Amino acid sequence: MPDFDALVILGPTASGKSALALKVAEHVKCEIISLDSALVYKDMDIGTAKPTKEELSLVPHYLISIIDPKDSYSAAQFRTDCIRLVGEIKARGNLPIICGGTMMYYKALVEGLSSLPETDPLVRDKVAKQAEIYGWPYMHAKLETIDPPLFAKLAPNDKQRISRALEVYEMTGKALSSFYAAKKDACPFSLCEFVILPDNDRKALRNGIRARFEKMLNLGLIDEVKKLKDRGDLSLDMPSMRSVGYRQVWEYLDGVYDYDTMIEKAVIATARLAKHQMTWLRGGLKSENRTVLDYKDPNNLQKILNKVGNLQA
Repeated sequence: MPDFDALVILGPTASGKSALALKVAEHVKCEIISLDSALVYKDMDIGTAKPTKEELSLVPHYLISIIDPKDSYSAAQFRTDCIRLVGEIKARGNLPIICGGTMMYYKALVEGLSSLPETDPLVRDKVAKQAEIYGWPYMHAKLETIDPPLFAKLAPNDKQRISRALEVYEMTGKALSSFYAAKKDACPFSLCEFVILPDNDRKALRNGIRARFEKMLNLGLIDEVKKLKDRGDLSLDMPSMRSVGYRQVWEYLDGVYDYDTMIEKAVIATARLAKHQMTWLRGGLKSENRTVLDYKDPNNLQKILNKVGNLQA
């Protein structure tokens, strides 16, 4: 048995992390927990590069297609579900593999979450009405007195975060930044991380992202988004429809821009996401049990199997 509780495969979008996890599954008794905020949604298969039915049948997968696109799924929910699933998988004598690239989820798992209060719709409406009257720069200025650290970080037009800070203060009398600074629960089990990092060839990355998105279009992404749009209960204000690719296709269907512009905007947005993920992976959480993999290295699978040891499928 390995000397850790769960194997983690992290990487930016289009880095081959899911394919690598499936290769590990050919050699190891394991079950895969998705670490991806887009894969949780039902009926969003093509644009999220969701594993195929065949791939899902090869090894048990979790946290894929678990909620409707009109609903939300938080980092706190992921943490609770992931901790439960790791325990259940280990109890079956299998190795949990946590695989994905949603760093907010992973940070919540490893570092824990602050005890922030749930949003109160009445308080949110109160803040929104004040903003309508006085404007968001005025609401931002209020933070200088009640939460100076957050005031210094937020721009006057950052409506969502300003609103949340004022809501929390209204409900608790405490600054939002004080909750962030409070001690959090550490991850209750040990992790062995493998981080896939593409090289710094931006042109190659952009070309790979373009080919990937064009493949999604050929597989029927526009029809997939049209079906979601035609439901009538979804909008671009929802986290699901703000997912990279879905927003751009939705706006194309709305006539905001033409087909070629849609592709270019989707490629740019995906490249921006990948850059953000790579920045976080290089400078974010520092694990003692971490191995960085070159995504072009043909020996990546063997490096993981060497760590896992004797847990053959």
